[in-house]
Amino acid sequence: MFRNLKFQLLASSAAALALLVLGIWGASSDHPAWVVLVMAALGIYIVLVNLWFWRNVSDPIAELTDFARRIASGSYGIRLEDSNDNEIGRLTDEINNMSEKVAVAEKSRTEFISQVSHELRTPLTAIMGWSETIAYDPAVQGDSLRGIHIISKEAERLTGMVSELLEFTRIQDGRFNLRIELIDIAAELEDALFTYGELMRQAGMEIHYTHPPAEIPLIPGDPERLKQVFLNLLDNAVNHGGDGKMVDVTLSQEAEGVRICIRDYGHGIPEGELPHVKEKFYKGSSKNRGTGIGLAVCDEIITRHNGDLKIQNAPGGGCLVTVTLPLTSK
Repeated sequence: MFRNLKFQLLASSAAALALLVLGIWGASSDHPAWVVLVMAALGIYIVLVNLWFWRNVSDPIAELTDFARRIASGSYGIRLEDSNDNEIGRLTDEINNMSEKVAVAEKSRTEFISQVSHELRTPLTAIMGWSETIAYDPAVQGDSLRGIHIISKEAERLTGMVSELLEFTRIQDGRFNLRIELIDIAAELEDALFTYGELMRQAGMEIHYTHPPAEIPLIPGDPERLKQVFLNLLDNAVNHGGDGKMVDVTLSQEAEGVRICIRDYGHGIPEGELPHVKEKFYKGSSKNRGTGIGLAVCDEIITRHNGDLKIQNAPGGGCLVTVTLPLTSK
């Protein structure tokens, strides 16, 4: 077999042309038996060429397409074995090399983020501690006190970002685990609302919580991780829907599982950004952009619970986030 698909296709075309010329010669020489034989051979040849093309070109390209899609979705470092010694084989080798190099680069980036995050924790803790101490000093008044409060608030915000970055690195290097147990999902959600409710009221936001019409059975889940999801979604509702001054939270049991809906009354999300809001490091065009990690972490947690996190614009304005969790382990 030729090592070049162009030569294979050229040879196939030459053979088909030779059979066609032979058929024309048979027809012009009044040899009907030759014509029938050559046409039958030409038909069989075309079928065989199509089968060869299907097996040696079409199938490998489809496999490469699926392989590239897996790399694009985050499966860095995987390899595709291929024995073809032609253009497709060489393309496979190059994609394998690319996959390995992307895996190395991704590992380096994750390690760098992890190291920087750990290094930032100590000075941030010192800044927060000393700013709180100075704020209680009666000698600090006016603009100085206001500046201390700003320092404390910004240090707290950076600490939250560092925590998100550490969660991200745990996901990337496989240290992100769940501790599944049977939990009262209503109690977990209400606990998160109580924890974050005072901060929302201080921000001028009202929480309208709709209790489930009937008692919801215990479901499998990690209570700490799910509370992390609820707090993050409530925080997003305050940051991005603050103009609406209200957040609706509902809990219900549906046929597909338990459904939690969090809806704000802000400006919503531009339609072009909706498909990307759960992607890592995607920030969008909002003036209150964060690190672009929070929703990616939430989506990872819900996915590992075999659930679904859906973000869309609500009718009449605002953003609607729907979390669906299964009633039983799958």
